[in-house]
Amino acid sequence: MDQQDYAVGATRVAVGRPDGRAGGAGRGAAHPFLAVREAVGAAAADDPQAAAPGGVPGAAAALSPDPGLLRLAQWFAAATPGTAHDLCAASFGLYPARHFGAPAVPADPDVSWWHGPTAHAAASPRSLAARTEGGLRRARRDAAALPVVRSGAKPGRPGRHRKPEINGVLPETMGGPEAPETPAAPRVASPSAAPVAQDRSGEELPAAERRIAARLLLAHPLVTASGPHADGFPLIRRHRDWLAERFDTLLGYRLDVGPWHARLCKAGLGPGAARRLEHPATGAPFTPGGYARLALALAFLVDAPEQLGYRQLLDAMRAAAPEPAASVDPADSADSADLDMALAALAGWQVLGDLPSDADDDTFVLTVDRELARAVPVGPPALAADAADLIRLAAEAEPATAVRRLLAETPAVLAADLPEERRAWLYEHRLSGPAALAEFLGLEAELRAEGVALLDPAAELTDLALPGVGTLAQAGLLLVERLVEEVRPLPGESSEGDVPIPDALIDGVLGDIADEYGLPARYLSDRTALRRDALDFLLRLGLITPTPQPKRPPTWHLRPHAARFAPTPDLQPVPGTGRHSRREPLLPPPPSPRTELRA
Repeated sequence: MDQQDYAVGATRVAVGRPDGRAGGAGRGAAHPFLAVREAVGAAAADDPQAAAPGGVPGAAAALSPDPGLLRLAQWFAAATPGTAHDLCAASFGLYPARHFGAPAVPADPDVSWWHGPTAHAAASPRSLAARTEGGLRRARRDAAALPVVRSGAKPGRPGRHRKPEINGVLPETMGGPEAPETPAAPRVASPSAAPVAQDRSGEELPAAERRIAARLLLAHPLVTASGPHADGFPLIRRHRDWLAERFDTLLGYRLDVGPWHARLCKAGLGPGAARRLEHPATGAPFTPGGYARLALALAFLVDAPEQLGYRQLLDAMRAAAPEPAASVDPADSADSADLDMALAALAGWQVLGDLPSDADDDTFVLTVDRELARAVPVGPPALAADAADLIRLAAEAEPATAVRRLLAETPAVLAADLPEERRAWLYEHRLSGPAALAEFLGLEAELRAEGVALLDPAAELTDLALPGVGTLAQAGLLLVERLVEEVRPLPGESSEGDVPIPDALIDGVLGDIADEYGLPARYLSDRTALRRDALDFLLRLGLITPTPQPKRPPTWHLRPHAARFAPTPDLQPVPGTGRHSRREPLLPPPPSPRTELRA
């Protein structure tokens, strides 16, 4: 068998599941999935006492690593952070779906997001005061103080954080004071539980259960009978045949349902998908080293005994590390952090039981669930030449399947981002395609000239809520609202593409937000961190996109669907009063008497 195969003795599964039960392998898959190999000594592994001399759990002979996962660990160790995130999505497929929470706004499908109706709603004083603790709070303001304008400054002058554009116009000719305006506050999505169906006709209850189960799997591709989403596991088992058929037909995903877990095997989303793993406790994003240690640990856990010594696992990982960059040294602080996030993720997926409180505890014994360990990898590097090739292969599919995957997994799909074949399918099925997914997942379709967005008014089918609670969610919403108001194309201008954002405008708007709202101390003292985190939040939601520049920070562009969160534009303002209107040029001053005498 080819050395690039995922594991020695792997069986190719073109149709059906690795255990032989019926089920689609995934329509439009680039290549068949490979099942993780079964250990030759599986019976001995099930009995750690028999495999361990002297009856000491975890004291067995050297662990046997999986060659495919070792190769994957090497790719992670050599990857950049962005490539490592994309490689994780392609090889593990454990990312959740991501959708906006505001309801869809009906409009003509040929209307642009820039100029069409929006989901923006002006915040009332009550909603500002009712924010949850930890989110943005309105700064106290004296009732006798001057009203607030958009820039956050007093009427009669621009915001102190705004830098005037260098266009040869003197400050005296840039116009008078703006009309007082209260800045719009971010909308907070009200919490909503999963829809509860009433059994009226005998058919509504099964339909509601199927939808709840489908949404749960799309948000959490690995569900266990004893995990945090155990309440939904009986629904998945009850409707597993129907769910497997629908996921295979619509998205080309394979659904494996066992006695104790359900696994939706998602495909990759291609390069630049902005999906990443995070530490379950701290929320810190995984580094390439963290991904490498995750793959390295899985290489041993897929065939490890149920009781495994913690020190034995670390020693095996250290011996099998493909490169110095992927070495395992708990004494190194950076390496210790990477190892901690990898083991924390495995414990969160219940591959591992409790973790030692002391990293130097040589006597601690880990509890390993091999079945869950084998369920984690779904995109093995069997036929890929390198990491980039695996990312490409995992995202390959026929046009219909590829577009439906993007609709189900991402906040919005823009036609300009799609290859020609996929763009043609989207235009041809712009009504029926999104409607089928919306019915399947309980979403609402919003069609515009630039593309389609599937929205979740319940704000449940997402890992990043917008609108949402919390500092970043509300600061990001304020930022995107004001950026749209500043750079929105005028009617008649080209409005189908992205719009560049002046770098000074980003700093100015964030400075105004920091002045107007009570931000956490870490952001008030470090505006660079506020800019970094706010832009990262909007980037992961696909509302902005970077343009790399050699030896310089990237420039940013605003995407069309960002306009749905801004106030509805006034396309026919009173002449001379619009924000984009140009004032009449000032008349030249009359000549002074001295000038007349000289003449």
